[in-house]
Amino acid sequence: MDSIAIQGGAQLFGDIPVSGAKNSAIKLMAASILTDQPLLLTNMPRLADTRFLGQLLRQFGIEVTERDGADGQESLFHAKDLTSTFAPYDLVRQMRASFNVLGPLLARTGEAKVSLPGGCTIGARPVDLHLQALTALGAEIELEEGYVTARAPKGLKGAEIEFPFVSVGATEHALLAAVLAQGTTVLRRAAREPEIGDLAHCLTAMGAKIEGIDTDVLTITGVSSLNGTTWSVIPDRIEMGSYAVAAAMAGGEVRLTKARPELIGSLTDKMIEAGVEVSPTADGVLIKRDPKQRLKAVDVETAIYPGFATDLQAQFMALMTTAEGVSTVRETIFENRFMHVPELARLGADISVHAGEAHVTGVEVLHGAQVMATDLRASMCLVIAGLVALGETTVGRVYHLDRGFERLEEKLGACGADIRRIKGTGDEH
Repeated sequence: MDSIAIQGGAQLFGDIPVSGAKNSAIKLMAASILTDQPLLLTNMPRLADTRFLGQLLRQFGIEVTERDGADGQESLFHAKDLTSTFAPYDLVRQMRASFNVLGPLLARTGEAKVSLPGGCTIGARPVDLHLQALTALGAEIELEEGYVTARAPKGLKGAEIEFPFVSVGATEHALLAAVLAQGTTVLRRAAREPEIGDLAHCLTAMGAKIEGIDTDVLTITGVSSLNGTTWSVIPDRIEMGSYAVAAAMAGGEVRLTKARPELIGSLTDKMIEAGVEVSPTADGVLIKRDPKQRLKAVDVETAIYPGFATDLQAQFMALMTTAEGVSTVRETIFENRFMHVPELARLGADISVHAGEAHVTGVEVLHGAQVMATDLRASMCLVIAGLVALGETTVGRVYHLDRGFERLEEKLGACGADIRRIKGTGDEH
């Protein structure tokens, strides 16, 4: 497996363009199943996750064309004829979100057989709510030998669905299925993440009728068919936040371009509180810090959007490892999401964990070491810590990083980071 080596101590100066949002792109790709007309997605990230889903869509007979467009990378999806509605385990297990093809396949064809996703290192994240929503819409569902077989021979029917708790995946899945259901569907306690709004606006451009976008109550009036459209994927707020934290950690002055800073307000408020300069620009945000000025410890608690994103918790914890004082990081979204703590400790961080809280006592310096990425966001936190650790930090298992960060070494290296990829030999680290 590949690893990434970072020589700590370099400040960052320059521009970092923010890619399209992974968590939006993969749901927009699934939306292509709903129409026999072409769907063109611009501002598309090129990531392991989008490649995995592209392979799955091709399995259904969908034409997938990746190309360079006038405004960056774009992908064309044309599901003129679906030749299969079977999603095998070998493809679904590579990325949990690919399970969300079930609803669109069912809505368009009346049947689908999709593998249950594999386990996840950051918690159980069961798909019960997804299946309950589809059942409420009239689907007949059977679970057998690790597969979900779903049928709706007379089509899906609108329904009132109130989620027992906020679930991004279940909200997106129900939305993707309900747009072609007969009658009206109301989703209560719907998640409000910007990626859901992006999906809903794209579906509307395709002819869907959706009210209440960006609120916790979505009302969908089903239509008989959808048309194609051209849609630009929103900027990736997690990538944006990660590079904002990286710039704050290393010090210097970095402009994040092609960005929407209002999507990470809960993060930048905490960064400002810690002593980082954050200023909006014409097409993004400027992050500035004098590394001679030590940051102040700040407490954070993860929450559903628009609260502090759980996907930025590990990165912010890295920032706090050298801040003055003691900060408390409280995780309320996922259990088992402090697996990066032992790896940060290898760099010299002083962190203690008690149930869902981590207490970070800032240290003067971190020291380079070999560390291991445990999940996508944790791997980025180790890169961020490595930017200031004395000596060399080597981050192993960076296939996690490749799932969500496009051209990471290139983007940081262009701003002065001493970072390089070491190609793996095929052996485990």
